[in-house]
Amino acid sequence: MRGVARPVASRVCHIVFGRVRRNGDGIPRERIEKGFIHRAGVVWIGQSVLVLPPRDAEELSGKLRALGVRVVHESVGISVPSLKACKRLR
Repeated sequence: MRGVARPVASRVCHIVFGRVRRNGDGIPRERIEKGFIHRAGVVWIGQSVLVLPPRDAEELSGKLRALGVRVVHESVGISVPSLKACKRLR
C-alpha cells in the first residue's frame, strides 16, 4: 500500500470495524466509535466481504465512495442458517 493510501485505509477500518481507545499497555479501554459490523443484521464474512441490510449497505457504500474507495455492492439471497454459520466461524 502506498503511503498516500494509508490514511484512507485507516479510516475505512474505523468505519467498518469501529475504534477502541487503548491504555498504555495496549489493553482496550473504551470503544470510541462502533463500526458497521456492530450493527444488527450485519455479518462480516471475511476480508472485504460484508452482508448488510439494504439500508446499511447503501450508507456504507456512500461513506466509502466519498473516501474514493472502489465499492462493489450487490443484492444477494442468503438463508438465515447460512448467515448464522458465517457468524460462528468468526
